[in-house]
Amino acid sequence: MKVSFTAKEYARLLELAHLGLWVAGARPDDPGTMPARYADVAEKVFGLAENFGCADLVETDVNGQHYPAEKLTAGPAEQALTDFTADVFWSELALRLAERDLQAELGRPAGDEAPPFTEAQEERLRLIEETYWREFEAHGTDHVVVLRGGQG
Repeated sequence: MKVSFTAKEYARLLELAHLGLWVAGARPDDPGTMPARYADVAEKVFGLAENFGCADLVETDVNGQHYPAEKLTAGPAEQALTDFTADVFWSELALRLAERDLQAELGRPAGDEAPPFTEAQEERLRLIEETYWREFEAHGTDHVVVLRGGQG
């Protein structure tokens, strides 16, 4: 199979590879974090950078392995990761707090394997989650307080 990319398209492919690897657990500053599942493909993608006129986006370590250069990891890729991690953080925080609160409303102990929520309980969960979203959109974490050893 032959694939043709412009230099700009290939640069975007490198950016996508970097973002995907980051989500999969790889960190550009620590080669040991490269998931084995993706190592060969990542090496191929980054190794072709020079052929596509994108040598400035990839660096090579002392072992000859290719990895994203700062020029690739900064800018739009860095902003995409920042936006992604913020979205995951707020989404998970709102959902987990809502689930905790609903479990408490239902009289279920925290951490127990609970049966799935009913349709009515799912609706209540959405309402609780929306309340947290409104709070976080208005105040971020300014009003979040952790009570050690107690219920918040």
